[in-house]
This record gives sequence, structure tokens and C-alpha cells, in this order.
Amino acid sequence: MRQRAIRNLAKLEMTQASVTRVLDAAAGGKNNFVADRDAVRRYDQAAPIVTTAARAVLEYVCRVVRHLAIEGVDQFVIVGSGVPSGLPAGGQLHDVARDALVASVPRVVYVESDPMVLAGARATIEPVTDLVRVVEGDVREIDDVLDDRVLQTFLDWDRPMAVLLLSAHSLNDDEFFHYVIKRIRQAVPEGSYLSLLQTTFDAIPPELLPAIHDLLAMTLPGHAIRAREEVEALLGDLVLVDPGLVWVPEWRPNGHDTACLDQPSSSGNYGAVACIP
Repeated sequence: MRQRAIRNLAKLEMTQASVTRVLDAAAGGKNNFVADRDAVRRYDQAAPIVTTAARAVLEYVCRVVRHLAIEGVDQFVIVGSGVPSGLPAGGQLHDVARDALVASVPRVVYVESDPMVLAGARATIEPVTDLVRVVEGDVREIDDVLDDRVLQTFLDWDRPMAVLLLSAHSLNDDEFFHYVIKRIRQAVPEGSYLSLLQTTFDAIPPELLPAIHDLLAMTLPGHAIRAREEVEALLGDLVLVDPGLVWVPEWRPNGHDTACLDQPSSSGNYGAVACIP
């Protein structure tokens, strides 16, 4: 763990945007640098949807957590969320789970690799609650994440849990993506859930695609983009919770969220929740 922490700290590059910090900046959070805010500005100039898309993603994740908590899930592993600071006070993902649960209290583990996000979350969340842990980890090192001592001891691995995989953008290799899903399915107890978030260019007008591709390569190199059929193939035989794989604003809208409702495809992201038998 110490070696991983040193390695990740060494990789902190304030002049290079990261997707979690870009989303945080677009949603009005504070866990970001000038490079991230500049990236938001450039995307909005090319196709003015980034700010509303970021809000749509956060609203989707909150609805997933709330729905699963209402279904009785009281353990959550949230991988690559950026621990979003753009959510209102008292409305963080662990707060959403707590407010939705009736018969128990949730245990939530955030898994994040960005040193800035980690420092902020550990300073502002862990000191005020015994029911949340912030773990350093990267989905590209899924074996290390699942073997992490905090995950293994803080959660009850004999009871169902929900794994929210929000960093699919960092998995460029589809074969390894399949491995990540396989490892999660093998590790979690029967009756658990897996939530997936995936960026796509499916709804980008053809005339804007070259500029968006160039901007992505410049601001967020290595960011994986997938079409709907590619995401479906990754999900394989997993049984999806209704309404299945949809644009994130279409996943169980609750009447309170507003981002991208008139044009769900402008969110630029697909979302799905799967049951793990």
C-alpha cells in the first residue's frame, strides 16, 4: 500500500487534466485544478454539454445508490467516483445511502487513485463518520483493490454489496475489462449488484466528432470511449435491473433531477445496474 501511495503521488500532474477532476469541476466541485477547469471550458466551447452531462452523471449515481439502498443493500464499494465534491452538503453518496436505509446503516468504501481527491476525502469524510472508508486503489489493479485490507475487514463478505464501477473510462483493453467484471463477480457474495458507467460518442453529431476526438486526445489521453454494442458485449450474460442499459438520465428518473432530461443522449454516458447471481 505504501509503495502504491508513493507511486500515485508521483503521478499527480497538476498541469494535466484527469477525468474525475474534470467531472468534479464541471459539477461545481472543488477537487480540481486549473487544467481541469480549462478542459471543461474547451469542451463547452466545442459542444456545450459538459456541465449538464457531469450533473447528469452525478444524479444517476445518486439514484443508483438510493435505489439499491431501498432494496436493502447496506454495503457499497464506489470505484473511481472522484468522491464528488459537487454534491450538496449532506448529499454525498454515503449520505444518500444512509438516508434511504430504514433497517440498518450503510458501510461505504470509496476507492480512488487521485492523490488530491484522496487527501480531500480523508480530511473531510473519514473524521466525521465511522461508516465510511477512503481507500487508495485503481481499477486497473483490480486484484490489489479486492485484496485491500480495509475492504476485506470493513465490509461483511458474507452479505450482498453493491460495487459501483465508475471508472470504465480508464479501461482501454476490452479483454482486461472482461477480467475486471469477472473478478468482481467472483469476489462479491451472492445477491450483490454491479453498476457500470461508460462514456460514449454515440450521440455526438458526425460533424463534431473530429474536433471532439482531437480535444479528448489532448486533454484526457487514454480515456476509453465505447459504443452501445461494445458496452452490451462487456456486460455479457449479466441480468440487468430495469430499465437495462440506457442513457444515464433515463435510469429510473425520480422527478427531482433535471440534467439532460429533455435530451438524455446529451449526457454522453450509458449506465446500467446488474444483479450478480
